[in-house]
Amino acid sequence: MGRDKFIAYCSEIGLLNKKKFKPLRTTDSSGVIRFPNLILGLSIDRINQVWSSDITYYQIGSEVYYITFIIDNFSRVIVGWHVSESLRTEETTLPALMMAVKNRKKINLIGLIFHSDGGGQYFAKIFLEYTRKMEFQNSMCEYAYENGKAERINGVIKNNYLRHWPCSGLYELAKNVDRACTNYNVEKPHKALKMLSPITFEEKYLSL
Repeated sequence: MGRDKFIAYCSEIGLLNKKKFKPLRTTDSSGVIRFPNLILGLSIDRINQVWSSDITYYQIGSEVYYITFIIDNFSRVIVGWHVSESLRTEETTLPALMMAVKNRKKINLIGLIFHSDGGGQYFAKIFLEYTRKMEFQNSMCEYAYENGKAERINGVIKNNYLRHWPCSGLYELAKNVDRACTNYNVEKPHKALKMLSPITFEEKYLSL
C-alpha cells in the first residue's frame, strides 16, 4: 500500500489526528486607526512615490523573531528593514522607516505615500509623529492582496535566502537579513524591471 492510499485509508476509518495550527499574528488591528487606501487605482511611475511595508516572523528553534521590510513600489528596492525580538513599534516599523529615510540620503521625500496593513505598529503615536515630521501620507489596505508587493518580499527573503543559511539567534539573523536584502537589491532580476535588479533599474531610471 502506497503512502497516499495509506493516509486515505486511515482517514476513512478515523485514525488520523487533526492538526491544530494557529498561525502567529504580526498584525493587531484592534482599535485600529484606518487610513484610506491611497494607492488603489494609482499609477505608480517614479521612485519614492509609494513605499509599502509589512512585518513577518521568522522562527529559529523555539524562538520567534520579527522582520520588518519597506519596499519602494516602483523600483522594488528594499529601502529599509529591521529585525527584532518583539513587535513594539520602537523595534519594528520605526527603525525600519528611519533606515529607509537614511538610505535615501536626504532626498526630498515630502508627499511620499507610506502604505501598510492595519497593524498597530503603523498607527502608534510615535510612528505617526515621525511620518508627520517627514510629511508622508499614511495609507492602509483592508485586505492583504492590497499590500501585495510588501507581502511578497516576506516570502522571497525568507524562502530564497534565509532558509539556506545557518542561523543560531537574533544577532546572526540580523546579519543574514542585511546580507539577503543587499543580495536581493543588487542581484535579483525582475520581469517587471526588464530583467534588471532593483538597484540597476533605479540607476538607469535616475540617469534618464
